[in-house]
Amino acid sequence: MGGIHKILHPLGNTSVLLQDIQVLSSCESIAEIVIICREQDLSEFQAVVSSADISVPVQLTVGGNTRQESVRNGFGAVSADCTYIAIHDGARPLIRKADIEKVIQEARNCGAASLGVPVKDTIKVVKHQIIAATPERATLFLTQTPQVFRRQLYADAMQLASEQGRDYTDDCQLVEALGSPVMMVTGSYDNIKLTTPEDFAVAEALLSYRQSEES
Repeated sequence: MGGIHKILHPLGNTSVLLQDIQVLSSCESIAEIVIICREQDLSEFQAVVSSADISVPVQLTVGGNTRQESVRNGFGAVSADCTYIAIHDGARPLIRKADIEKVIQEARNCGAASLGVPVKDTIKVVKHQIIAATPERATLFLTQTPQVFRRQLYADAMQLASEQGRDYTDDCQLVEALGSPVMMVTGSYDNIKLTTPEDFAVAEALLSYRQSEES
């Protein structure tokens, strides 16, 4: 992002972070929000949280050196009476309320679930610039968030990863390593991840399209 903090960056008439907070807090199934950020960003994140007109409690916690460590810190800040956790990437501010509730309900049924969408393109496995394989497209999904887990199941998965010295970049991988099934729930293609500057142009266009649909 060329030095731009994408989570604090403006989006529409709000910011990426505020958009995240507003949609998550609007869900009946969400009882609290834990935001993980860098220590040097705490004051800026707190300012955004303070400006948000929401009814659920929000707290901030500092992340770690890896994504897995950061999620572990956030997990440790969750209230003791919480039975399910929904882990969401803050760089996906266009998540739809209906999709959040849908994936949470599926996790309640089976213990673990993730949002995702079927891939639209043919995928190639490439080694040394040579195509090595073409996976069957019908079996491929682009993984999104939230990813939702029964609390004890996720705690067991974190413990196993720690014992094995494994560091994952996707939370479903932790639970998969336990041998527990994770259900894939079809979400929306507009739940994009903001990674590069052009993604913000796409996000702005998608927000405008949504607003025109709702008006």
